Amino acid sequence: MMRWVREHRWLVIGALAIVAAAGGLLAYTTFFREEPAAYFDSDEEHFLYGSTGTESQEGIPYWIWLVLPRLFPEYLPGPGGWASLGIHAQPNHEMPIGLSKVTIGFPRVAINCAMCHVTSVRTSVDAPPMLVPGGTSNTTSPQQYLRFLLACASDPRFTADVILGEIAKSHRFSAYERLVYRFVIIPRTRQGLLEVKARESWMDKNPDWMRGRIDPFNPVKFRYLKQPIDGTIGNSDMMPLWNLGTREGANRAFHWDGLNTTLREVVLSSAIGDGTATKWVERDLARWDSTDRRNQSSLRRIQDYIARLQPPKYPLPIDAALSARGAVTYKAQCASCHDTGGERTGTVIPLDEVGTDRHRLDMWTKGSADAYNGYTASYSWKLTHFQKTAGYVSVPLEGLWLRAPYLHNGSVPTLADLLAPPEARPTQFWRGYDLLDPVKVGFVSDGPAAEAMGSHIDTTRPGNGNGGHTWGTTLPAEEKHALLEYLKSL
Repeated sequence: MMRWVREHRWLVIGALAIVAAAGGLLAYTTFFREEPAAYFDSDEEHFLYGSTGTESQEGIPYWIWLVLPRLFPEYLPGPGGWASLGIHAQPNHEMPIGLSKVTIGFPRVAINCAMCHVTSVRTSVDAPPMLVPGGTSNTTSPQQYLRFLLACASDPRFTADVILGEIAKSHRFSAYERLVYRFVIIPRTRQGLLEVKARESWMDKNPDWMRGRIDPFNPVKFRYLKQPIDGTIGNSDMMPLWNLGTREGANRAFHWDGLNTTLREVVLSSAIGDGTATKWVERDLARWDSTDRRNQSSLRRIQDYIARLQPPKYPLPIDAALSARGAVTYKAQCASCHDTGGERTGTVIPLDEVGTDRHRLDMWTKGSADAYNGYTASYSWKLTHFQKTAGYVSVPLEGLWLRAPYLHNGSVPTLADLLAPPEARPTQFWRGYDLLDPVKVGFVSDGPAAEAMGSHIDTTRPGNGNGGHTWGTTLPAEEKHALLEYLKSL
């Protein structure tokens, strides 16, 4: 036998090479071959369902993701599967809003921008929700979504037998696929989620994010920028993405504390913060100037979309005469900081002046800004505009009626409450219910329905403070009433 092998060694080597190549091709096809992401003709649909490149690093295998709510409903806040987390679905779409599906070896699911930037609002209890792209995801709880996945992975029932048995009720794997899922994909998914649980354990010591809020930068600080875990609290209300193209310019800044001054870097860094690999960003940016819609940069489409996206008009009647009186007060009291083109609009107002909860500001450090500016040093594109500021941005007020709760940390439920002195503002309420309050202007934040659907916020806890922003709080009651009517029209 050995003599035959020696005499035919080149034949043997060739056969082994073919076997190795076939095995490599099979492994590549099974785990790494990337199919093009779904293309959407509509920029709105791309925003809601398109990929921002998070699937390769953060993606959950689709078939596992699909069955987890059926297997572990006790880890969800209520019945309804993903909907119980405030995640919305539309007819004739396979995926819920805010989640994309891409095949990289196997189908994977991960979040996109719409997870945090689609508002749900109802004008009456029995009205269907109106979903508004680019708004604040007032009902959605990204932290609960993550914690659900981590709880599933921690459960001893997260096994190949249990998961494959549930998948088999709705999908038929080939024998090869079953083997791969049994011995590789399911165990690796569980291991990966448990690694995330250990890495993000700092969250358990901080106040919950709650529905409609997120700590967007501490995860970036600790994971990507390698900053020390410092116990800071970055809980912030999700920001609307309307009309952002008008906000670039001298002394204008983005994010609640103005930590960046260019929309392009906001889009790129937001993708990275959500889990997009820098290599994917590099590949996407190579298509930035493409005029071929199907070959266009995904992030460029999103930037162009949110640069021009407009908020919806207030859906109920407005008292025109009362609003006109309120406009006078607005011009005198608010316009210089919040009107498009206002002298201080889009600029950072020092914390000593605005007086709101300082935790979000303290979370972002100069070291973090410097580290982010150096994070992409080895790439052809650079992040260069991250900075540390000393206050919060005076944001334009487009669609203000749809942006409750108010202040950067969402600690004041309605505009009427914001016009009250800080000591008179509610210290306990429920956030995450989508029923419009047309009197106080905001969302209904108390009562059984709000308690059933929302997250309880205690403004006496660190990061939840509802003080500051005292402008307008000393106005006479009739002027406040007129001002509220005018603010509905913005």
